[in-house]
Amino acid sequence: MKYYLIAGEASGDLHASNLMRALCRMDERAEFRFFGGDLMSRVGGTLVKHYRDMAYMGFIPVLRHLPEIFNNMRICKRDIIGWQPDVVILIDYPGFNLDIAAYVHSHTRIPVFYYISPKIWAWKEYRIRHIRRNVDALFSILPFEVPFFEQKHGYPIHYVGNPCVDAVEEFRKGYTATAEEFAHTHGLDGRPIIALLAGSRRQEIKDNLPAMIEAAASFADHQLVIAGAPGIDPAYYHRYIPDGASVSILFGQTYPLLAHARAALVTSGTATLETALFRVPQVVCYYVAMGKFVSFLRRHLLKVPYISLVNLIADRDVVPELVADTMTVDNARHHLAALLGDASPERSEMLDGYAEVVRRLGSVGASEKAAREMLKVLREREGSF
Repeated sequence: MKYYLIAGEASGDLHASNLMRALCRMDERAEFRFFGGDLMSRVGGTLVKHYRDMAYMGFIPVLRHLPEIFNNMRICKRDIIGWQPDVVILIDYPGFNLDIAAYVHSHTRIPVFYYISPKIWAWKEYRIRHIRRNVDALFSILPFEVPFFEQKHGYPIHYVGNPCVDAVEEFRKGYTATAEEFAHTHGLDGRPIIALLAGSRRQEIKDNLPAMIEAAASFADHQLVIAGAPGIDPAYYHRYIPDGASVSILFGQTYPLLAHARAALVTSGTATLETALFRVPQVVCYYVAMGKFVSFLRRHLLKVPYISLVNLIADRDVVPELVADTMTVDNARHHLAALLGDASPERSEMLDGYAEVVRRLGSVGASEKAAREMLKVLREREGSF
């Protein structure tokens, strides 16, 4: 079969690549064409557009790049029509992908699948109308999405488990480096590591990294290591590292870094869940401008009490969330200090909470199950015509 996939950021590239591998194992004639990244390219197929040319975040950056965004949409729509895939598979990235879904639904008979749902349970719940109308099947990776879609909105979905569980488990099976070997390979010293995961977009890095560095630098007996995001130039990080500060940047090493980190400061997103799966105590940091105003909007517009996947899955406070006006250097420093000691009750409680999150996510095999379910739906669909 011919599969057209659209992923608009680094996490989507990772999960789409694992899905593609699973599809290859089940469909020996699988062909791929995609908007995505390097990980998808390694699996095979044709890369039409790299996600680094699509990842715009925030009102002003999006407004400034509207011509490029609309052009990317036109390219994508024309390419789908020209290639005529058996299915279009959308991975997160709702602002772009829901528009593509509407176009494909109205102009073709190509089925549209959504893998990794838009987070309409947090905000923009009205998008359920677009999903119901334009998406033929939705494959969820978060357990709390099942009651949201099926019970609240009467829209049946497929829960397939979480691909982060697969990715972390697969890494752990093949990773054998000791802390000393890791440090030697990357020019680090022997001090415990505080990992800084400041997001995959430039705006996130700009907003969060300076305060994260300032907070973590208070602990001189630890070393600071930034997990460099794909597609971000090292020079961009150096803009926000103070002169004379001892901070390392590692690219393509996020999982090895988490495997050896003592604690982490993490910008909200998939990285919070990956950090939990590595059992690394963390503080979630998400600064935005006009913090008091944003906090007001959050209380009145967001439909959920948390922003981190860890707390959302656990349905309770497992990790501290510093958001908008609460994301300050002092607050980050305070919470980080509570997590660094071996005898810290906060550290022990967080690790216990992580165990509950892992239990709720379920066992490995999300990518395999998603591929199997997708092929089942496609074959049932073929039989109905």
